Parts: sequence; C-alpha cells; structure tokens
Amino acid sequence: MRFVSHKYQQNVINHILSHHGTGVFLDMGLGKTAITLMAILIEIYDLLEVDKVLIIAPKKVAEATWQDEAAKWEDFKGLRISTVLGTEKQRTRALATEADIYIINRENTEWLIRYYNGKLPFTMLVVDESTSFKDPKTRRWRALKKVRTCFSKVIILTGTPRPNSLMDLWAQIYLLDGGDRLGKTITEYRNNYFIPDKQNGPIVYSYRIRNKEAEREVYDHIKDICISMKASDYLELPARLPPVEVPVVLDAKAWGVYKKMEKDCVLELQGKEITATAAAAVSNKLLQMANGAVYDDEKNVVEVHRAKLAALREIIDAASGPVLVFYNFRHDLARILEEFKEARELKNAEDIRAWNAGHIKMLLAHPASAGYGLNLQAGGHIIVWYGLTWSLEQYLQANARLDRQGQKEPVIIHHLIAKGTMDEAVMRALATKKKGQDAMMAAVGELVRGGESSGK
Repeated sequence: MRFVSHKYQQNVINHILSHHGTGVFLDMGLGKTAITLMAILIEIYDLLEVDKVLIIAPKKVAEATWQDEAAKWEDFKGLRISTVLGTEKQRTRALATEADIYIINRENTEWLIRYYNGKLPFTMLVVDESTSFKDPKTRRWRALKKVRTCFSKVIILTGTPRPNSLMDLWAQIYLLDGGDRLGKTITEYRNNYFIPDKQNGPIVYSYRIRNKEAEREVYDHIKDICISMKASDYLELPARLPPVEVPVVLDAKAWGVYKKMEKDCVLELQGKEITATAAAAVSNKLLQMANGAVYDDEKNVVEVHRAKLAALREIIDAASGPVLVFYNFRHDLARILEEFKEARELKNAEDIRAWNAGHIKMLLAHPASAGYGLNLQAGGHIIVWYGLTWSLEQYLQANARLDRQGQKEPVIIHHLIAKGTMDEAVMRALATKKKGQDAMMAAVGELVRGGESSGK
C-alpha cells in the first residue's frame, strides 16, 4: 500500500522540509508518524540533507509504533530502523547497527548523551510526544538542551502542546529555536507573559497568562515554526457515541468502609493547608476504594468490594467486539486479570500487534503508558474506564487510541462510576475540561469544607 498524503499532510511535510525546527501540533489521528516518516525519507534520500535520525519517544511508542507504521506503507520499507531499547548491552548493539533511524525511549535520553560524550552522530532529532520535555527542570530536558545544536533539523510532535497552561510551551519551543522566540530562559518567558496565580505570601505555586494580548503575542511568536490542526477539521471519522456512565452501587458494608475512610481523611486535613501532595494522597485512597481495593500501611492489597468487577463483567458479556480497559492502580490490574482469564495486559509491541490482529478479546492498559502514539484502532471500538484519571491530557490521548483515522466503527466509551465517591468528582472535572491537579485539589477542598460544616 502506497502512502498518498492528504493536502494538509503535504503542507506539514513541506513545512518540515523548509524549516530547521518544526512544532507539529496535530490533533490525535491526523497521521503525525506517517507525515514525519515521509519527511525523513525525503531528507535522507532525495535532498541528502540528513544522515541519521534520532527519535525519542515514550517506551511503548518506541517499541512498535514507528516500526509498524514504516512497515505499513511501501514507501517507507527502505528506511532502516534500529530500536535502542533493553539492557545497556542491547542498546549499545542497536546503536552500532547501521540504520537511518534510531528510536530510543525518553528515559534513556541522558544515557544516550553520556554514551556519545555529548557528540551525537545524528543530524535530525524527532521528539515524539514532546510534552514529556515540557519541564525545563527535568534532567532529560537539560541533557537534550546541551546537545540540541548537534542537529541540523529538529521536529517535536504532540497533539496537546499545552496540557496545563501556556507555561508548558517554553521548554518545547526552546528545543526548536534555542530561545529565539520565547526567551532564553523560563524566567524571561514568565516575566514577559505571566503573573502569579496561586501563592502563599512570597511563595508562588503557579502562574497564569497576563492577559489575552499576552496570549496572542506568544502564539504570534511561534506561528512561523509551529503547525496546529484539529482532527475534526480534516477527518471523517465514524461518530463517537455519547459517553456512557455506568453507575456502580456499593453494598452497605463497602459503603460504610468508604465513608469511614473519607471521614478519616477529612479529619486529618481539617485546619491544615491543602497541598498538592496531601490532596493527591486523599484522592488516591478514595479512588482506590471506589475501584474495590486499597493498599494498607504495609502495602498489602485489601479488597473492599467487587462491584466494579461485576459491572465490567456485564459490559464484557454484552460487548459486540474486543474491549480496551483502562485501569488506574496496580491492584486494579491484578484483580481484573484474576477475574477475567481472557484478559491480557498491554506490555510490548507483540501485544499491540495481537490486539490489532483481533487475537485479544480484552486488553488492559494504563493511560499514562498507553495514552500516547499507539495505534490500536484496528483491534476494536469499545473502551471501558475501570479506574479514572484526573489528567485531561491522559484521558483524551487514551480515548484517541481507538477514536482515530482508520477506525471503521463508532467508538463507545464506558465509565464505571462508583456512586457517591470521588469517581463523580473526576467525571465532573473531565466533563468541564478542568486540568488535573487544580480539579483534584478543588474536589478535596470541597470534601474537607463539607466535613467541617457537617461537624465531622
């Protein structure tokens, strides 16, 4: 099968070919991988501008997504790909292999740069899901910053370039232009466009954009090197059916245990400042219990109820095809695997291929590791959220594993919602497009205030 680009895809390819740095901010399902492979093919074999290409990606994407996309189209079969994963010995062997493209997971960015002593032999860099490099304080970003001038061409790919706020843009854009557009430092960028948002005295916890004019100015500065498109403007996907909220009612015993845990959490936080760490701890405990189990002080798993497992069983029995299930905690995974013998955890490239070939009836995945870049649309059209996530970015990305180009059926998304629990707060946050940490802290704060007013 030949790759025949759509007009919008050709526009992106042309932009990549004519710029040193390109931010490809395409919505999920618009074909970022195929577009980039075509640009790489032209750069190496037609223009002779590029020798070796380094792709940095999330681990599961590095395992299979690029390799499978290259194998899918006749145009790309001549591209030699070396996957730099595994033990240090395996990674070293992969780097010694003669290839056009070398793919490594983002966690090994520092190792790679140390391995070459900062003198990388690659002339083109592709950062897949560039929001992994949105924080300039991380060691991986600092390491990449030091060697960005090794590359004659840099591409960053993501469908969600600013998952939390415009503050997320600076570090990503810096990889493209070295700070020419948004400032040489994050401090300069912050001082120019932002004002303090949440703070306690002199301590500032977060910043917000100064005003609409400042926001427009940021976009104006980067519009010459970034391309942004939404899938709804370019694709004719089967309609996604309205999300289904499946109410899960806890029995009296489980409800009593949940309410006691909630009361204990409220008492612990009353009169104290609700920090992000404290809110996360409370939220995790309550979400675990809503899912049916909780870790005790010794990290043992204590089962509280099986109501969500029963609800999941009903969906699986009635499903018209394979089902992709997103879980939240490790004990969710263990309990689902124990209950459903046909279920299989998404671990590697073989699991992806087996799912897309129709060999897996029930695939279990965590949104943090399976939410980016993976093409799973050939394997099914039904999603079940067994455990919910506060992260809007993870939620949207995870759903787009099935709801993307190539999907032939309307995508059905089920949410298992334990009634009266923290699940309902998460669903409200996702429905109103509220960002993770802020929504979580607001929900926990509301819980504490409610406990105070009721005299708990």
